[in-house]
Amino acid sequence: MKIQVSVVIPTYNEEQNIPLLYQRLKNTLKKTVSSYEMIFVNDGSIDNSLERISILVKKDKNVKLISFSRNFGHMAAVSAGLAHAHGEKVVLMDADLQDPPEVIEKLYKKSLEGFDVVYGVKKNRKEGIIKKAMFNLFYKILNAVSAYKMPLNAGTFSLMDRKIVDILVSLPEKNKYLSGLRSWTGFSQTGVVYERQARNAGDASSLKKLTKLAMDGLISFSYIPLRMASILGFITASVALVAIFVVAALRIFWGVGIIGWASTMSTILLVSGAQLITLGIIGEYLARIYDEVKNRPEYIIAQKKGF
Repeated sequence: MKIQVSVVIPTYNEEQNIPLLYQRLKNTLKKTVSSYEMIFVNDGSIDNSLERISILVKKDKNVKLISFSRNFGHMAAVSAGLAHAHGEKVVLMDADLQDPPEVIEKLYKKSLEGFDVVYGVKKNRKEGIIKKAMFNLFYKILNAVSAYKMPLNAGTFSLMDRKIVDILVSLPEKNKYLSGLRSWTGFSQTGVVYERQARNAGDASSLKKLTKLAMDGLISFSYIPLRMASILGFITASVALVAIFVVAALRIFWGVGIIGWASTMSTILLVSGAQLITLGIIGEYLARIYDEVKNRPEYIIAQKKGF
């Protein structure tokens, strides 16, 4: 029997969420489709997530487990899950229950209208004001600088047709930004609005991981940062050139000399700051090129169960 829907769930330290997530997922999938699979990808969890998932694999043949040798990151877990999913349609979702499993029914029904990708659009975020503002700002900046238009407030939570999944799995790049790659594939895409819930239990993603994901998105889909570095250098050089002419004119024609430590240091700091910003932007691109050139595997699987 063909599997109608595969649900890929990257998991890192989610032992408290797994039992409830499983039950809610099972209830939703049983009334939505006749055949399904849940693929939990344990991304090097240091709590009891692996044990909890292993128990589910033993009691339910629809549950499968991929466990990494260590923590390789959210996108690596997503890639592994997609590579092992056999469903005609594949759902991506996190294990923290911020994306309600019940919304999958809406995503699936919408896909039957002929859409190849149906992504969840967050109506509200049960998060702090600062964090919500940062997310909104990031999506707007990304859309402004990207060569491909991406839906606002649409994250990983989505349902994709088999052909979209095959395309994503075939991409060799290491530093992936899934929402951008999903839009990049084209085809017919639409969104389903839903209310994002507060995290059920456990700790949210760290600022470091969110910053890395944001940088991957900006750098993978835009050359604007590099061009901004060039523009910044041009502006700084222009300001310096004008300042030279002004100082020379004041000295030659009016006999006025600008004396002082503050003006000298301000100019040096301005130019040095512009140079460091430019080098930092170039460095971000070089770091990702270096990752690709090394050609190391995106992840290492320690064990698989239920396949």
